[in-house]
Amino acid sequence: MQYCLCRNVSGNCKSPPYKLSADKMQETNEKSKSSQNDKLRIKINSNDSPYPSTDIQQKLLHPRRLTSYFIVLIDSGSITYKLDLQDITISDGDLLFAMPNQVFIPPVKTDNLKYFKILFDENTLALLPQRFTFLVNPLNSQTITLDNAARERVRKVFDILNQIFHTEKHLTDSEIILAYLNLLLSELNSAYFKNEPVDIVNTNLSKFVEFKLMVETHLSEQPSINTIAKKLALTTNSLYRLVKEYSGTSPKDFFTNRLMVEAQRKLRYSNLSVKELAYELGFNDPDYFSRLFKKSTGKSVSDFSRSQDL
Repeated sequence: MQYCLCRNVSGNCKSPPYKLSADKMQETNEKSKSSQNDKLRIKINSNDSPYPSTDIQQKLLHPRRLTSYFIVLIDSGSITYKLDLQDITISDGDLLFAMPNQVFIPPVKTDNLKYFKILFDENTLALLPQRFTFLVNPLNSQTITLDNAARERVRKVFDILNQIFHTEKHLTDSEIILAYLNLLLSELNSAYFKNEPVDIVNTNLSKFVEFKLMVETHLSEQPSINTIAKKLALTTNSLYRLVKEYSGTSPKDFFTNRLMVEAQRKLRYSNLSVKELAYELGFNDPDYFSRLFKKSTGKSVSDFSRSQDL
């Protein structure tokens, strides 16, 4: 079909006919795909990707609070990450995942290390057709050891995503990228809960995940355990048994421990005073916060701060 770009008053065409060429249509489609894919907040790299210069490496080694989910698979070799003040060593076939708001220090490059890394944000996760419970870390373990078959499948999916993002991103439909991300997370979710009975995963665990999400969402508000139980449609006794089963602590201790982890993060990576920190975490009495911190960590706030400066 031909289109006239300009006609005179009599209706006659004043310019040659214009036809949308196949090349132009293809270019338009590619630009559309590129725009869609750029909106997906996903980054992936591997040991085949160029490593940053020494100057950039030094900047990257500084601690930072994650704004995305982070997953790394070690194909061969061994490396130690620091996550929320804890050293976590992973090696062949191990996978580490981290969540938004955790404080993360990348390790120095290790020779002969083969790996895949991927980062994606909450908005990208919301585009997937299902929830992945393991990303809330209900079993309190942020490492997954894959058996040989699962490791090979996961490595292949990483390989495909890596190829897409480094050679074919602007030519690949965003739905295909999301499909591979969904497949990857499905494999990891299955491996994470491999030793958990299916009926427990589908019932009690889902409630515990809700409890953890409520703790994260309302951390600085410090709601009472009775309030949390009501919102979860549980009795306080049922909530106690549930949290004890999966965390080994009572709901109150779980909440307190989470507050103290957050306090340590902020003491390590911010310049807040004790009073400012107490108020930011929802404590009305800074002295009570200081006593609770010492009881929970075995160190006073000032001693803890000094130890981080050494």
